[in-house]
Amino acid sequence: MNNLRRTTLGLAMAFTMAAPVAMADVDPNLPDYQRVSGISGNLSSVGSDTLNNLMTLWAEEFASFYPNVNIQIQGAGTSTAPPALIEGTSNFGPMSRPMRDSEQRGFEDRYGYAPTLVPVAIDMIAVFVNKDNPIADLSMPQVDAIFSATRACGHSSDIRTWGDAGMTGSWANRDITIYGRNAVSGTYGFFREVALCGGDFKDTVNEQPGSSAVVRGVEQTLGGVGYSGIGYSTSGVRVVPLNGFEASGANAATGDYPLARFLYVAANQHPTNGWNPLEKEFFRLVLSKEGQGVVHRDGYVTLDAAAAERFRREFNLN
Repeated sequence: MNNLRRTTLGLAMAFTMAAPVAMADVDPNLPDYQRVSGISGNLSSVGSDTLNNLMTLWAEEFASFYPNVNIQIQGAGTSTAPPALIEGTSNFGPMSRPMRDSEQRGFEDRYGYAPTLVPVAIDMIAVFVNKDNPIADLSMPQVDAIFSATRACGHSSDIRTWGDAGMTGSWANRDITIYGRNAVSGTYGFFREVALCGGDFKDTVNEQPGSSAVVRGVEQTLGGVGYSGIGYSTSGVRVVPLNGFEASGANAATGDYPLARFLYVAANQHPTNGWNPLEKEFFRLVLSKEGQGVVHRDGYVTLDAAAAERFRREFNLN
């Protein structure tokens, strides 16, 4: 088992066991970022739409320390990250899921060693409804029955109206309009695997090119429902509790909220020569108090000091 796979499996196990890797706020024990000399040049990032805003905010924070650094960011979807890293057209590959085996093999075939995948934050996938929808809670089997044609999570019947989900009165006969991401998105893959138990989406899902578009669709549709990273929430939608647990940092940290996941940034760290200094300092910023402050302000769940230190050691970022 190579280094990337060992790291990914270890993180998944730690998160499942509710190890102290996440915080609802910024851990005061995180280190302050310390500026170093000699940092200038250009960086590029290609990958996750979910991480697009975070990468932009991190780039702005990095520029406050290093005004002679320019960072270009493209956020077309997680599946665009590995090819850009393999071709050498980007320094960073933001990803809302781990690399697939085929993506990792492609990188190893090109470079002879594994890519580096650094956990940078924790995201919660939210199930959004219109702000005027009063539904109190959905179980995960109900979520599956709303979005999936196969109901692999075990719900006994299809859910096509809000009455099918248990609502009464004027909502009982209201049709559900479904919004989601397209297959290039890591969020699509994560939601399919976890919320649909690996099943198939209904062909009535209105696939959108980005997370903001999903939320806009739900805002504009009284009976709408959709999923995306919680950082895209607006005043026009509500986040529905799942299995009785709200989408909060505390519930993500304990593992009670069922749709929490690590967010990653992939990069090309040579096993002998080490990091490009520009890339190393960017990651050191991300894993600092300033970097995790950006995570908190953008609506995601921060890493605690112990986790950040573990990742700095593991990925040679001290």
